[in-house]
Amino acid sequence: MCDQDHFEEDRKKYEALGLVTRKQFGVLLGAGVAMALPQAANAVAVAESDVKVTTPDGAADCYFVHPASGAAPGVLVWPDIFGLRPAFRQMGKRLAESGYSVLVVNPFYRTKKAPTAEAGSATPIQQLMPLAQSLNETTHMTDAKAFIAWLDRQPQVAKNRKMGTQGYCMGGPMAFRTAAAAPDRVGAVASFHGGGLVRDTPNSPHLQAAKTKAQFLIAIASNDDERAPNDKNVLRETFAKAHLPAEIEVYAGAAHGWCPPDSRVYNEPQAEKAWSRLLALYAKALA
Repeated sequence: MCDQDHFEEDRKKYEALGLVTRKQFGVLLGAGVAMALPQAANAVAVAESDVKVTTPDGAADCYFVHPASGAAPGVLVWPDIFGLRPAFRQMGKRLAESGYSVLVVNPFYRTKKAPTAEAGSATPIQQLMPLAQSLNETTHMTDAKAFIAWLDRQPQVAKNRKMGTQGYCMGGPMAFRTAAAAPDRVGAVASFHGGGLVRDTPNSPHLQAAKTKAQFLIAIASNDDERAPNDKNVLRETFAKAHLPAEIEVYAGAAHGWCPPDSRVYNEPQAEKAWSRLLALYAKALA
């Protein structure tokens, strides 16, 4: 789960090391306002809309963005605990400009429509824990099946190419379980500062993901690695044993939550590195 109670101590640590600026920690936090992301190379024109996706538990409000013409591989994006907000719309649009049909979901639709974090990424984490705790393995799996099925019904999604899924923080386990829920459709899985990927239970997300046919990108925050230094080893051993390609890396100087551009610990150089590895994964696995 989001271990963001450590943000302030991490800010001081990484600022002292010159790895991140105070501005990146806090100036642009208001209501989910994000730093401008670099434009996608060879960006294509896109079309975007707010959509409703029917699930077994109701109607999920989501953001759908895709190339303006033709069909492209589908990608399902699971946000962090701060939910569907401008930063994730921006990230989804950038991915669509790179040639993908992208569905960014509100995982908390059962309780509240987006925006679900009152002050965006500046919302105290304690206020959001009830939302996070309302979700579990069952909701992850049923939602994943519904979202993948919805993507497959869209003419903008290529039916002859695998889909990708990516998750941030609490979205990491959801991305892993998406591959388990739709193993014949999902060909690529990415987790960025994912929380709870490795658990000491038979239904741990990493064990479920290892039973799929996907390729993986697992980007780990350096402070998450400090707190759970063996997780990367477990992940490497598990995916190697399953003969699944997996790029697993600890991002030096990157604190938990470093990828979304409205995060208090946004680290642009490392976020751009993670983004480039994501595009490399999708180019290979969704071709």
